[in-house]
Amino acid sequence: MTTEQQTTALPQPSPECFSWDYRLQLISLGFGFYTSVFLLSHLLSLALCCTYNALPGKEKVFWNLAATRAAFGIQSAVAGLRALTEESALNKDKVRGQEDWSWFHILTATGFFVFENIALHASSVAFRSFDLPLATHHFFALSGFAGAVVFDSQGHFLAMVTLLLEMSTPFTCISWMLLKVRALWCLFVKVKYLLQKMSLLYPY
Repeated sequence: MTTEQQTTALPQPSPECFSWDYRLQLISLGFGFYTSVFLLSHLLSLALCCTYNALPGKEKVFWNLAATRAAFGIQSAVAGLRALTEESALNKDKVRGQEDWSWFHILTATGFFVFENIALHASSVAFRSFDLPLATHHFFALSGFAGAVVFDSQGHFLAMVTLLLEMSTPFTCISWMLLKVRALWCLFVKVKYLLQKMSLLYPY
């Protein structure tokens, strides 16, 4: 069997994956889903977490972004590991292989990176700060996945494996949140200790 015959025999994504209406719907789905995670994190943290309520505004935004990035990191890990371990068109043809599930991750990840860029620049304006390395990272992430949507004849193997770079994100984000909880708890304990000492020195 020739290479051309092998390529022809590979499973092809459904025609709707090449419809711009379908693509924009899934990009919007990704954007809407991760915006909802951000807002849900804010509402739950506001209701349930004393640490969150004590944080300054900028760190509250970062807290919610951390929760959102952790959720995206889980999706990225699933997509990347599937690309590496499953016998799929992506594995058989790493240059042109595509499947419906890989299109789903490409499009929803594009929606996530749109959300990330909007959140980053909105918070930069709101808090009058600008993180150039982070902005550069987000720009190239969005450009790469938007490019995979526009140049739709290219395979998805590299894009899916690249998502594995987000595999550690849930752990780093949750660690940051726990450190914030611990830091404020330690501060509370110190203040409580000082107040106890003062009450002993000045009982009246």
